[in-house]
Parts: sequence; C-alpha cells; structure tokens
Amino acid sequence: MIFLKLGGSLITDKALPEAVREETLARLAGEIREARAARPALRLLLGHGAGSFGHRAAAKFGTHRGAASGDDWQGFAEVWYAAQRLHRHVIDALDAEAIPAVSFPPSASAICRAGEIQTMAVEPIQHALDAGLLPVVFGDVAFDLAHGSTIVSTERVFAYLAGPLHPTRLLLAGIEPGVFADFPQRSRLMPELNEAALDSIHLQGASETDVTGGMAAKVRDALGMMHALPDLEVHIFSGEAPGAVREALLGASPGTRLIR
Repeated sequence: MIFLKLGGSLITDKALPEAVREETLARLAGEIREARAARPALRLLLGHGAGSFGHRAAAKFGTHRGAASGDDWQGFAEVWYAAQRLHRHVIDALDAEAIPAVSFPPSASAICRAGEIQTMAVEPIQHALDAGLLPVVFGDVAFDLAHGSTIVSTERVFAYLAGPLHPTRLLLAGIEPGVFADFPQRSRLMPELNEAALDSIHLQGASETDVTGGMAAKVRDALGMMHALPDLEVHIFSGEAPGAVREALLGASPGTRLIR
C-alpha cells in the first residue's frame, strides 16, 4: 500500500492565482498509469495539495482559524469551491489517462476538533481499493467541533487513514529535490533526516502562501506517521524530472528519506 501526494507546488504555480501546471499534471497522470500497468496489484491512495487555489482563498478568509459569522461561512464555501476547482483538474487529468479515479473529499467525510481529524469515512475508500479503483483525497475545508471550520492538509488526511489502511510507503512529491538544511538558500540537501536533526536545521514553512505550514509541517506530520507505523518508508522528493514519480511508485528511493 502506497500513499502518494502530488504537492500543490508541483501541480500549480503557487506564485500566481489559480495557475495549474497543465503539462506537468498530464505527465504525472501518465506516470501513475504506467506504474499501475507495471504493477497491476499496486494499492495506491493518491492525494494532492491545494497549491495556488485553496491556500490563497483560505488565507484571505481565515477559514483555517475558524468560522462563526455568516461572512465566515461564506468564506468557507468559497475556499471549498477553490479547492474543488483544482481537484477537478486533477481528476480530469487522471480520466484522460483512463485511470479509474474516485474522489473522497474530506469536507464531505471528515469531522475535526481543534484542527485534528476525529472521524473520517474509511470504509468507502477501502471498497474502492478492493475494486481496483484509485481513491483520491486532497487538502480541503472541514467542519470543526471546536472552531466551526478548519483546513485539513493532505498529510493530515494521510495520517488519519494510515491506521486502517497500513501504508508501507509514503511518497511526497513536490518541486524541491528533498529537504534542505538551509532553506531557502538550498545548498545543503539532506539524503536522510530524523527527528533528532530537526532542532539543528532551519525548516521554513513555505516560500509562498501555505496555511497548512509548508515543508516544516509536512516533515513533522510524516514523522508522526512513522511513530504510528514503524515499518513506514517516507521519501520527500521532486516530481519535476520526467519518470521520477513512476520510478518512486515502482520502488525507487528518491530525495530525502525520513528515518527514525
């Protein structure tokens, strides 16, 4: 079982509002098709970030901080719609490669408290996997019992689903070749990273608007999954090079590997 995330920085231009990298997205969908063809028994859960769609809208309305007033809930709906617009592009790219993808939006299936997922419908995803379909999740708005609303990142969705689905590999594909010890200078790429090393390096959140915390949050969420699943293998890598995602799905070990 593999969890693969296509980062928002990979499938959109985060410096521009709602700018999909159409050619990159089409190539990535083709690589997923090729990996599934090479390994017919591959069980894969695909997730994607919000990129220049949901993050900008969420920052504008403060949806990740909660909702109480009518204006807050209007913002909630607009952030939901922004995330859906990008998700439609992803699903269309998969469909163009004849991949039987089915969407499982957290806004319709998850309930949070103080930003943490408390419940999420898992059984439909399990049935999709058993049927040979490709379930797709993504960063989305969610209802929050403490604050009214919140934003759940793809990593948080993965962390919740990891328990019942038991992934053996977590692949986080973005535009960076891995984790840098000196971001944003980008001169010291780390082949491996463990929790003890986090205090000695500078992990900035993100170079563009990212209400879910950017690289720092991704690393911490992934390490949390590794605590819960001791056999989990995690790689943070770039999906920019043609074939990188396909090879990762087929067993390659790209980028920075998180270790205990």
